Order: sequence, then C-alpha cells, then structure tokens
Amino acid sequence: MGSRARFASLLSASFLLLLLHSAEPLGLRQKTPVAGGELLGVAGRYLTREERWMNQRLDHFSPTDHRQFKQRYFEFLDYHGAAATGPVFLRICGESSCDGIPNDYLAVLAKKFGAAVVTPEHRYYGKSSPFQSLSTENLGFLSSKQALFDLAVFRQYYQETLNSRHNRSSGFENPWFVFGVSYAGALSAWFRLKFPHLTCGSLASSGVVLAVYNFTDFDKQVGESAGPECKAALQETTRLVDEQLQSDSHSVKALFGAQTLKNDGDFLFLLADAAATTFQYGNPDVVCSPLTNAKKNGKDLVETYAQFVRDYYIKKLETTVSSYDQEYLKETTPDDSSSRLWWFQVCSEVAYFQVAPKNDSVRSAKVNTRYNLDLCKNVYGEGVYPDVFMTNLYYGGTSIAASKIVFTNGSQDPWRHASKQKSSKDMPSYLIKCSNCGHGTDLRGCPQLPFRIKGDSSNCTSPEAVDTVRKQITKHIDLWLSQCHEPTRAW
Repeated sequence: MGSRARFASLLSASFLLLLLHSAEPLGLRQKTPVAGGELLGVAGRYLTREERWMNQRLDHFSPTDHRQFKQRYFEFLDYHGAAATGPVFLRICGESSCDGIPNDYLAVLAKKFGAAVVTPEHRYYGKSSPFQSLSTENLGFLSSKQALFDLAVFRQYYQETLNSRHNRSSGFENPWFVFGVSYAGALSAWFRLKFPHLTCGSLASSGVVLAVYNFTDFDKQVGESAGPECKAALQETTRLVDEQLQSDSHSVKALFGAQTLKNDGDFLFLLADAAATTFQYGNPDVVCSPLTNAKKNGKDLVETYAQFVRDYYIKKLETTVSSYDQEYLKETTPDDSSSRLWWFQVCSEVAYFQVAPKNDSVRSAKVNTRYNLDLCKNVYGEGVYPDVFMTNLYYGGTSIAASKIVFTNGSQDPWRHASKQKSSKDMPSYLIKCSNCGHGTDLRGCPQLPFRIKGDSSNCTSPEAVDTVRKQITKHIDLWLSQCHEPTRAW
C-alpha cells in the first residue's frame, strides 16, 4: 500500500500496486500508481489485459440476501501446458482498479513452475463495483472479510472452469498458491489463515497484516530511510511550511500547486506522502539530492521541495491533488473512486493512521490522530470507526496463527512495521536490505519507476540481496506445492 492510506494494490496495487493509483499498498493513505504515463506506458507491462467476468455474491454472510455483482478477472495460461494439471497462481489485486496481470517477477515464477496465473479484481474497485453510488450505506459490503470470501468463491469457480475446459471430473484439484503485495499481501496471508484447504501456501509481499491505530513507526522509518542529512532537511522544510501556513496559507499552497486544498491537514498530508513515497518505492535520491544540496548552498528549502512535489509527485507520478481533498472524498460518484473506497476501509477496519510521532517527526505535527478521525467523520458520517483491536483479534496481527506463508519486506519501506518481520514455525520472514529496497521489491525490483519488466533486480543497490530472497521464495513454493500436489481432494 504510496503512503496515502490506500495500499495498492504507487495500494491494488495496491503505487505501483498493480501498480495502481492504489495498490500498491497500502499510504493507506497509500499511493499507488495511476494509469498512463511512465507508470504503465511500457511495452510488455502486462501479461494480459483481456477481461473475463463471473457472478459474485454481494453478501457472503447473509443466507437470505441473494444479490450478485459482476466481478472482473484475468487469466494467463501460456505456461500452464496443454493438460493444465500444473499449479494455479492466484495473484490478489488490491485497493485499486485492476487492469491486467503485470509482467513482474511472478511471471518468472509462473514459467518456472508451469503455472497458470489468475487475478480477480477486488470488490468495489475498478469495474467490479456492486453499486453506481458509493454512498456510505452502499459501502457496507466493502471489507477484507467479504473480499476473502470473494477469493474463495472465485478459486472454486475457476477450478471448476478449468475442469470443464479439459473434460475432467469435478473432483480434480490443481495445486493453488496465493500471492499479494501490500494490502493484497495481507489478504494473501489472511486467505491462507482462513481457507488453508484452498491453497498450498501464500506469499505476503510487504503484507500489512497488523492494523495500527496510531502508526508512528511509519514516519520514524521515513526519517531512518532518509538518513541524517536528508531527514534534517525534510524536518526544516516541514517547520518552514508550518510557519508559512500561518502567515499566508494561500500562497504556500499555490507554490505546491495545491491551492484547492482548503483544509491545512489535507495539504500537509499531501506533502508528507510525497516524501514517503520516494522511500517506499525505492527512489530516495529524487527528494534527498535536491533538498540536501539546497540546504548546503543556502537555497530556499520550501521552493526546492515544492518543485519536487510539482514535478515528481504530481506530474510524473500523476498524483491528483483532489485525492487529498476531503470534499472530493465525500463525492459518491467520483472520477477516481479508489481514494474514497480505500479511505472507507481505513476508517472502518485497519486505520494505519500515519500520524506524527511526539518527538523527532518528519511530517507536520498537525497530521495527528484528530485529523484522521475528523476526516473519517466528515467523509463518511457518524458511526464509521476503525476498531483495530477487533481486526487484529480476528486475523491475529503479527501473531497470525497460520502456516506456509512467506513474508517479505524491503528495508527502506515504511510499511514494513505493519508486517510480520520475525520468522516463526512454517512462516519464514525475509528482509531485503539495500538503500532502494521498498514496497514489494521481491516481485517488482527496484526502483519501481519506470516499471521493471519481470521485476528486474539489476538496478537495486544490492541485487544479490533481492536475488537471495527470491531463491528462498522459490524454495518454499517448490516445497509447499510438492506437499499438497494431490490429483483429488475430498472435503
């Protein structure tokens, strides 16, 4: 999940979640890459973009509500073989429009294991919305719990589809393995937890399995990833912006191209996200080089940072300023629905409130708990509140009691503190260490702009660190597939 709370799939993808205007991923407010431009305009970016559809149940928890909606999905069968008896890799698409199956490192794994790759779109996002109006009442069926049942139903539907295509008995079972990045990575882990009989294992890449009310570790990691010099420049810039907001709010917002943001908190969240995204997706020099140079040469830090925000975050990453505007988030038929949808999941289930720590913060202290709670109330009304205690009680948080899940994280990714970073029995966890290893590095490579075909790791500051973890992932997939490769399964 950019750092703006939509994980995305730069969070479905999740940025750079499918890449998404967020996936990838969970700034929850997570920033995910948007369509167009350098983000998606690369030859070979997708394995397929051919749409397929199935009927999905709206409410999996009501025995009397039989309403359905159309759920979009994609399939890629080039490596599966004529007999189609090999594994099926279920790639979960997260908190954004799912426009195809990306040609990242999962394609390499699929070829190695002779696997089919299928990707269902998350309910409500993209073209898989049950309702035209995204009113708070209509969002009542948007949750991770409903999404997990969607995945289970899709898994059964697609297995039956394969059996029908190849004239096999309904009892035949391909071995399945589930993949996800960011919020989709959490869903991947939770799917293995809740439906262990439906998958041989899961990869939770940057999987944010821990719901966090006050996520101060996010900002702390931004400072750590920035390093002392860049961190000091970011902190001074934040202080100067806070001061200028008091004296001439309109002028400082206009300097950043964000004069439409009437709420100071929305504006300051935009500025915090812009910096966090560079570390999250492996491009630290984009913000640190100009800021540290400006500080050394006595240049205006606010103007320097504003140029970075305008040229990189808004123009190059195609971030829409309106996605930070609470008045825009209140719209029930917006052009970009992913922001309103992901914020609803944040406000009703997982929080991930990226608030400023009490001391040594990089972001403005005005980005606090009150700001987030006021946003939830303002956008969705009374009664929408993230009960993170119940979410973690239901899934287990980082104490998730499952098996055969691989957790991976990038050392510079602020989101890793909401993931499981310590290995436990049957659940290995790997940290990819390098200066540009961020969100979903194991599948995407680094840095993540422009898109890395097949997740090419050659531009990582430590390709060997990425490749070592990829070998471990392959080893676990191979072992777990062999342990559950049964021609039939009765249950």
